[in-house]
Amino acid sequence: MAMLWKHVRVSSSLLKRHVTGAHLLSRPFTTTEGHRPTIVHKRSLDILHDPWFNKGTAFSMTERDRLDLRGLLPPNVMSPDLQIERFMVDLKRLEVQARDGPSDPNALAKWRILNRLHDRNETMYYKVLIAKIEEYAPVVYTPTVGLVCQNYSGLFRRPRGMYFSAEDRGEMMSMVYNWPAEQVDMIVVTDGSRILGLGDLGVQGIGIAIGKLDLYVAAAGINPQRVLPVMIDVGTNNEKLLEDPLYLGLQQHRLDGDDYLAVVDEFMEAVFTRWPNVIVQFEDFQSKWAFKLLQRYRNTYRMFNDDVQGTAGVAIAGLLGAVRAQGRPMIDFPKQKIVVAGAGSAGIGVLNAARKTMARMLGNNEVAFKSAKSQFWLVDAKGLITEGRENIDPDALPFARNLKEMDRQGLREGASLVEVVKQVKPDVLLGLSAVGGLFSNEVLEALKGSTSTRPAIFAMSNPTKNAECTPEEAFSILGENIIFASGSPFSNVDLGYGRIGHCNQGNNMYLFPGIGLGTLLSGARIISDGMLQAAAERLAAYMSEEEVLQGIIFPSTSRIRDITKEVAAAVIKEAVEEDLAEGYHGMDARELQKLSEDEIVEYVKNNMWSPEYPTLVYKKE
Repeated sequence: MAMLWKHVRVSSSLLKRHVTGAHLLSRPFTTTEGHRPTIVHKRSLDILHDPWFNKGTAFSMTERDRLDLRGLLPPNVMSPDLQIERFMVDLKRLEVQARDGPSDPNALAKWRILNRLHDRNETMYYKVLIAKIEEYAPVVYTPTVGLVCQNYSGLFRRPRGMYFSAEDRGEMMSMVYNWPAEQVDMIVVTDGSRILGLGDLGVQGIGIAIGKLDLYVAAAGINPQRVLPVMIDVGTNNEKLLEDPLYLGLQQHRLDGDDYLAVVDEFMEAVFTRWPNVIVQFEDFQSKWAFKLLQRYRNTYRMFNDDVQGTAGVAIAGLLGAVRAQGRPMIDFPKQKIVVAGAGSAGIGVLNAARKTMARMLGNNEVAFKSAKSQFWLVDAKGLITEGRENIDPDALPFARNLKEMDRQGLREGASLVEVVKQVKPDVLLGLSAVGGLFSNEVLEALKGSTSTRPAIFAMSNPTKNAECTPEEAFSILGENIIFASGSPFSNVDLGYGRIGHCNQGNNMYLFPGIGLGTLLSGARIISDGMLQAAAERLAAYMSEEEVLQGIIFPSTSRIRDITKEVAAAVIKEAVEEDLAEGYHGMDARELQKLSEDEIVEYVKNNMWSPEYPTLVYKKE
């Protein structure tokens, strides 16, 4: 395990590798995303109607002749930059016009316009998204994607992705061949049962899979022709959708038990039969199934659950950053007292990851693992979880506090969040409850008693309305000497006299694109805890000491491609060290082992797809 706190040992073998590897740094790594001409089997209007190949007014005159497009486009050939400028002018003008009346938020209008561009010109869509990632990531992803999912049946215009339903049992192995791409690198799949903090949205949840894959393309440079959003429709328990005649999904109650597992099992077998090297990210499955499916598949397939593992990784990076912001080394993390509000899949996932991280720092043995448990207090809707809780969730059981110990602390089973904060005086208050406003004024006032010199508040629930508190509330009550992070974007807070209260967005987009890209380029057989830990540690170390001491623990999303490159390189390095890497295309496992850290970063960079129009050459089928 490549840990941040390891001492670096320079051995003769390492020096030998450095010397012999010098020639490797100078040789260009071949990339599968090069600028080779693309062979197409269509011409004329068929090309203009294909978003994968359409360039619009950017087709050169020679291409127009070659593809029978002369006369089908205005005569002025525009550069991609001019196309973007023209689109941006239109977007600003159309934002208001695209709204369906005063109840349609402006962000949804932006989503509509961007989606239309996506439908007609994929390359330009990703050019715009990458160029304006800070502005448009919140539109294609959280928080706007939640609103999109709620209204997806009305917004649906053309199919994007695949739908595997309970009605397709026995047919999935043949269905998967209906998808036109011969190679798929990344699948994001959901069953729509727990979309963000909005609950069961059924088939409409495919919007989250589409949004996630947009970020895989924009942030990680995954080729958009090799991604696949998937909805597994096993019904819905949302009575409103069951009674809605316009709902697009199965209007039946959700399958459960073995019937449910049979559908997901068949889907996994089908996609990995056709695409053995694909990576599947599970997204927004209800807690009941999130952990079970993760444990069921993670040692057999290349898969991970972003709600459990991605959220945990970002939280760990933030927690380590908060330790740095206190002016302490990250190895002091096991000393942090952490109160966690929320015992769903995200909350338990963070607790498990944080406990493992602490245990590694304490010696990575059974005693260390047991000791780390004492640093957490878990609170759900019924209050503090102790061993006295009836019908306790098995996933929460490892974090249930001892009753006698709690009695000595002045706490009891079911103690309120305010009581817990008052008695524990935590270094960190971490919210993953999906309950907006849970960190009330009373809770924040109680945090004033924290024994930390700089307590941290993580209001991580999405979308924005579900955030446990706002940065304004936190800074106004606790003052400037805190660390604040949230799951959805908020603006920094003006504290007056030139002081700024920094709001850090602890968004999963800092990690999941790099985890996916690093797994792809390493050819790792599975996604290990070590690979996820390496990703979180690299994100935690990304910020400079000066930035961290200012209270900035997460970087700007404008740097997302560079962040993803670094995270992916860390994942590859860990996969090689754990002997999980099998290589990718022209880079086999043996060659990967010879690369230095700088060379791994360069290898990642050269394999990131960029939205450039390829030269199109027609060839008759």
